[in-house]
Amino acid sequence: MTISKNSFLTFSSFLLLLLGACRNESSAPIGLADGDQISYNFHIRPILSDKCFACHGPDANKREADLRLDTEEGAFAALKESPGKFALVSGRPNESEVYHRITSEDPGELMPPPESNLSLTAQEIELIKRWIEQGAKYEPHWAFMKIEKPSLPETDWGTNEIDRFIFSKMSQKGLEPNKEADSYSLIKRACLDLTGLPPSPEILEAYAGFPEGHSYEDLIDELLNQPAYGEKMAILWLDISRYSDSYGYQDDNIRTQWPYRDWLIHAFNKNMPYDQFLTWQLAGDLLPNPTKEQILATAFNRNHKYTEEGGVIPEEYRIEYVLDKTNTFSKGILGITMECAQCHDHKYDPISQKEYYELFAFFNNSKEKGFEGDVSQSKPAKSPILWVEREDLDGILSFINHQDTSRLSISVMGELEGEEKRTTFILDRGVYDAPTIPVEVSTPKSILEFPENFEKNRLGLAKWATEKENPLTSRVFVNLVWQEIFGRGIVKSAGDFGMQGDLPTHPELLNWLAADFMENGWDIKRLHKQIMLSSTYRQSASLSKKHLEIDPDNYYLARAPRLRLPAENIQDLVLASSGLLVREIGGPSIKPYQPSGLWEAATSGRGVLATYVQDKGEKLYRRGIYNFIKLTVPPPKAIIFDSSNRDRCEITRNRTNTPLQALVMLNDPMVLEASRVLSTKLSEKYKDHESAIEEAFKRIVCREMKSSERSLILDYYESELEEFQANPEKSKQILDVGEYPMNPEAITPENAALMQVIVSLYNLEETITKS
Repeated sequence: MTISKNSFLTFSSFLLLLLGACRNESSAPIGLADGDQISYNFHIRPILSDKCFACHGPDANKREADLRLDTEEGAFAALKESPGKFALVSGRPNESEVYHRITSEDPGELMPPPESNLSLTAQEIELIKRWIEQGAKYEPHWAFMKIEKPSLPETDWGTNEIDRFIFSKMSQKGLEPNKEADSYSLIKRACLDLTGLPPSPEILEAYAGFPEGHSYEDLIDELLNQPAYGEKMAILWLDISRYSDSYGYQDDNIRTQWPYRDWLIHAFNKNMPYDQFLTWQLAGDLLPNPTKEQILATAFNRNHKYTEEGGVIPEEYRIEYVLDKTNTFSKGILGITMECAQCHDHKYDPISQKEYYELFAFFNNSKEKGFEGDVSQSKPAKSPILWVEREDLDGILSFINHQDTSRLSISVMGELEGEEKRTTFILDRGVYDAPTIPVEVSTPKSILEFPENFEKNRLGLAKWATEKENPLTSRVFVNLVWQEIFGRGIVKSAGDFGMQGDLPTHPELLNWLAADFMENGWDIKRLHKQIMLSSTYRQSASLSKKHLEIDPDNYYLARAPRLRLPAENIQDLVLASSGLLVREIGGPSIKPYQPSGLWEAATSGRGVLATYVQDKGEKLYRRGIYNFIKLTVPPPKAIIFDSSNRDRCEITRNRTNTPLQALVMLNDPMVLEASRVLSTKLSEKYKDHESAIEEAFKRIVCREMKSSERSLILDYYESELEEFQANPEKSKQILDVGEYPMNPEAITPENAALMQVIVSLYNLEETITKS
């Protein structure tokens, strides 16, 4: 079933209406002309989902008056409590009980009832009336419809297919695309998007102006082949897979899952197809003659929290672990929030409690236990365990960065077999000790029925998820990549493609990308290149009055977005631009500078993580992806810059703007140390401070200085120099920061003044912004 073209043309106005951003009380719905076709999916379902489905939706236990409005059959059936009446009568709003109830002035009849604190606006009522007049046609939920590749719009702007869809929607809104960004902006943008690192002075020099032999496409190819690409991509998946370096809960002791992180980086760098990438993580252990690499990938399932506290009920926590696996799969891979179906039928999406536990059953046959020892007996990994021997590191697991001689242990998946195989029950209200009806493995029929010929285990689930008939997996992933690049997905609620999720701003583009992704072998690097070669991506970020009037939130991408860097990449930018960055790939997590007392204030006082022990030497200058994550006390600087705390699957990070962020950039020892080190290096390289400042600006801001900026910065340097020359003792105070060795001869007023200039450059909004 397809949605008519007209139903898409005006949907975005209603997205704003649904978000509560744009409402008025005129008699006609915003943005719709009298003859426009009303779409159930894009105009009506969101209203009913928000205002009606809690009482008249999928949850049979909470359904009022035995009336179901989320299905066509239920909505057109005769009302049991009002014989001869119908909730909906096609083409006749005045004979439709729904219309009478939403327009009634009698509080006893009005729907939604006043006590629900819900109400319909005049526009929503008018919209429902017009939909009934047009036949009250239902449609399957857009996200559950089979992915079909739509035809390309006829447009004359852009460099590839993406631009046709973007320009078509843009022009409907009266917008025109921005000009292409200058080469320095594009180089910085591409480097940050593909590697999470700023462009080096050498890359800036080679690609500035994109001369012959160093085209923009050449730059993209070079960046896709850098090892840093895998590190950048892995951050997204570490959030999804809830990776951490500790077990969580009260004792929160150490764990050794970091080889899984090494595998992630390796998989992205070698461009493992996404369907294989998922299959290995979900069920690598169930493949024929599985290798240790395939088994290692299944650590994805076991990254959840574990309790080590005495006195717990093992089965209670085992069930918690299986629930976590189920919810991570549904949210991270399918983009559907199923958690509420643990206790009852889903109130908004067509997923029953029975179907939830049928999905749960795929993960319920693991050998893992709900409780294993206490903190005094803590093991690096919980069973089942994959042991990595030294010989493995010279062979199939050579990508693991392990320097010492000990064996590694990683928590991975493993199946119970034969008589031990568990029976899965629907749990009454989701309680671990309240089993009711037994169920077999299966998947929600509203998404895609589970084929009879697929294995009844996680391998079968992986095949189902990557089946080309599955309407969600490809859509969800291309949306995640789009979100990584543009800051917001085509579907803003990237982890919720269900009834309560946001509508796609460009539904045809989403379908086209999802279909094209599968047609081309689930090739992740190809998808990245495709998006980044588009004219949409290459626009400047300049903001006009027209942009603000028509599209202040940049839904239609008539300009490039301005986005603050993720927390890890802010650290990376500072270290890389200063020359401090250690580019070693993989290995155990490291403990950088951190305010004292944080761990100690939030610990049980037991275990090796009771006290924070900062690392030394080169470990202090690793990329942000390698920072040690203790679940009860995540890295404070990263949290201030909106990183995930990793205690559950996270699909989207917030981007806030708080004074704490400015305080970090002005006072963090890493930023100050990097400024001191760069100042020293440039002072040794150049005899004049102007040349030193020029290179510092190019390294940090990633472009050449304008003349007005040069004058301002040089004036600042002179004023700081004068201050330090008048108070020589202040030079040592300023420069005495961090553990990187300091040459006593470099403790000069000139070096201190240059350091202050560099600190100010790191604190520019432009520095930590991709634009």
